[in-house]
Amino acid sequence: MGLPPARFLLALLPLVLPLVLRALKVAAIAVGDKLPTDAKLSYFDAEGNMQELSVGNLTKGKKVVVFAVPGAFTPTCSLKHLPGFVEKADELKAKGIDTIACISVNDAFVMDAWGKSVGADGKVLMLADGSALFTKAIDAELDLTDKGLGVRSRRYAMLVDDGVVKALNMEEGGAFTVSSAEDILSGL
Repeated sequence: MGLPPARFLLALLPLVLPLVLRALKVAAIAVGDKLPTDAKLSYFDAEGNMQELSVGNLTKGKKVVVFAVPGAFTPTCSLKHLPGFVEKADELKAKGIDTIACISVNDAFVMDAWGKSVGADGKVLMLADGSALFTKAIDAELDLTDKGLGVRSRRYAMLVDDGVVKALNMEEGGAFTVSSAEDILSGL
């Protein structure tokens, strides 16, 4: 019996390679991990100019609450998650939080309009992860392709101190049970 022909092995490669890569994939972000400092996010500043911000610059030497939502203008995100952080911004800042940042796999134009629609200006920094590069880097992607929404972010909230995750509340599926502003406040 000998080894299978090379053509046969090459034909199997597209089937086997994704399984191997998935097995080798780094686990999702966890408490104690350092965020990927070179990941870039975009936003509109107070003057209406689009800016790019690295996660390193967002978190260096600061205590930051980072929360993510599957999509701007979606029901749970718009009626509960983002408004909760807007309402609790002063309490969070009184407890030593320097910045509250909302991340979504949307473009900066959408994030800016959404932030304005809920009164986030000056309270929550609305950050776009348009190509989901940060979201994928921390293994928080949520594939909603079957619903026509493409790849999005899982819902979560984390406390980050100088780039290191100190607390992480990651939701499963479309749940909203552990990632609210109140949940973060209770841990401070």
